[in-house]
Amino acid sequence: MNITGPMYRLYEYFLYRQLNQDHAPRHVGIILDGNRRYAREHGLDVPWFGHHLGAQKVMEVLRILWEAGVKVCTLYAFSVENFQRDEKEVSEIMTIAKEKFSEVLDNPDVHKHRVRVKAIGRVDLLPPDVQEAIQLAEEVTSHYNDHILNVAIGYSGRTELVDAVRAIARKARMGEVNPEDIDEDIIEKHLYTHGMPDPDLIIRTSGEERLSGFLLWQSAYSELYFAQIYWPAVRRIDIWRALRSYERRSRRFGK
Repeated sequence: MNITGPMYRLYEYFLYRQLNQDHAPRHVGIILDGNRRYAREHGLDVPWFGHHLGAQKVMEVLRILWEAGVKVCTLYAFSVENFQRDEKEVSEIMTIAKEKFSEVLDNPDVHKHRVRVKAIGRVDLLPPDVQEAIQLAEEVTSHYNDHILNVAIGYSGRTELVDAVRAIARKARMGEVNPEDIDEDIIEKHLYTHGMPDPDLIIRTSGEERLSGFLLWQSAYSELYFAQIYWPAVRRIDIWRALRSYERRSRRFGK
């Protein structure tokens, strides 16, 4: 739907009035896709310009979700496979990551909404200065519990499961876990998202319709919403559309 001018504002207001915080998803995951294509289509010379624009969009979208009643957000920022990209592009993304985690320390929205920030993934693969910025952000927000922000960086759903299996296997070898007792609960306790609800809604921007390894275990019954817009161009109305779509769905969890 292509709406502009006064009609756009009216439609935006209508969607907002339709939202019901009592039925808001507790946990929303977002695959931040389309940064590079956005840059190319807008005549920007190098792809990481799109990553810079995408990074600027993050806090705007988080504020919308927090105001809508969402308690947990998980952002898919950088996968393990992304390390295979051009070295200069990866370096720029790491610089952006360091900047954004460092900004958490004095970010008024983070402290206003009492957001606990956590990086999930193989953080040890990241440059030392990025790891340090992550550690500081996690320490400064560790006492907050009103909202949780997971940043999936150096992440892959398959490596998450591999890490969980390895941890359980070590405990089994030490006699701390009986292999016959291993069940879904034990596996969940060894995931990066242990103790958090599974995502109710996963949003992917850019029009691509796949999860690309995002929260493979946790997304078993997640509702999926594919937005036909690149991440740097996401608007408030696009997030409201996703939330409104979620509210209209009937979740049966296989029953």
